[in-house]
Amino acid sequence: MRTDDLRIGRVRPLLAPAILAEEVPLTPRAGDCVAHARRAIEAILDERDHRLLVVVGPCSIHDPSAAIDYAARLHELAAAVRERIFIVMRVYFEKPRTVVGWKGLINDPDLDGSYHINKGLRLARQLLADIAEMGLPAGTEFLDTTLGQFYTDLVSWGAIGARTAESQVHRELASGLSMPVGIKNRTDGNVQVAVEAILAARQGHLFPSLTKEGAPAILETTGNPYCHLVLRGGTVTGPNFGSEAVSAALVELRSAKLPEVLMVDCSHGNSEKRPERQLAVIADVLAQRQAGQPALVALMIESHLVGGRQDLGAGPLKYGQSITDACLAFDDTKRAIERLAEGLA
Repeated sequence: MRTDDLRIGRVRPLLAPAILAEEVPLTPRAGDCVAHARRAIEAILDERDHRLLVVVGPCSIHDPSAAIDYAARLHELAAAVRERIFIVMRVYFEKPRTVVGWKGLINDPDLDGSYHINKGLRLARQLLADIAEMGLPAGTEFLDTTLGQFYTDLVSWGAIGARTAESQVHRELASGLSMPVGIKNRTDGNVQVAVEAILAARQGHLFPSLTKEGAPAILETTGNPYCHLVLRGGTVTGPNFGSEAVSAALVELRSAKLPEVLMVDCSHGNSEKRPERQLAVIADVLAQRQAGQPALVALMIESHLVGGRQDLGAGPLKYGQSITDACLAFDDTKRAIERLAEGLA
């Protein structure tokens, strides 16, 4: 009587991370970009560097060509504001789905349900390599706990999302990542869960995963001291970027004896899924900084070449527009960041 794999329809081979790294190597220039960016972000979180960290870019990457176009424009903007703002491009490859839907570039690079994951991994690593070679640091969310082995050497900032902040395996993963990691409050707005996740990720853990050669192994981590809280609003609490919500979050961090630093996600629950409302969130955070709130050290903005969003499968796709969450147009993003830099002066 067969008892195993009863609901597995097909098994496909998975590329080994080391083979992909050989195909798309980390060049000295890209390595310098990543290492420098990680140190800069750590200094911002330590409040040794008083610039504002801004992680900005598409909700998710579905077209690598448009992503490179966006990166080139963002790189130019980053150079213009570098004295007051440190910019990291948001380069997200995986999408958590509430029920079903497109799962991101790695899982379905052809946007048609064919799930050519090896192709998606190659596209993802090549894109990160090209962006780093440009001199622009990148940040991404870690959703699948094994896929990071294929490209973490090219990532300068990482995120654990609102749906996985409560997950033990994601806390363990964050404890071993080589870059600073932002952990979001839960989708309902609960901040305590994210604080607990930060505490857990600062500790060492042992958990099963893959080696770079693709072999199963037990990884032992040393803990990540640069995990930090990301306020993204919630379905129950509503937006949580205002001064009262910020003060309440700082009380929770203080009670847990954690560093009192925060990132505000201008999108998601804080914008109530209306991309133009991100501008009001940016302005509010700037006002709090100007009023003397040092804990607000970082922002996240969802932005693409073209504002708004479009549905996958509804016809030919518009170049540079999101197929997941609606984003702010790049021109509006550029003006907002330039105003932010002026205000921080």
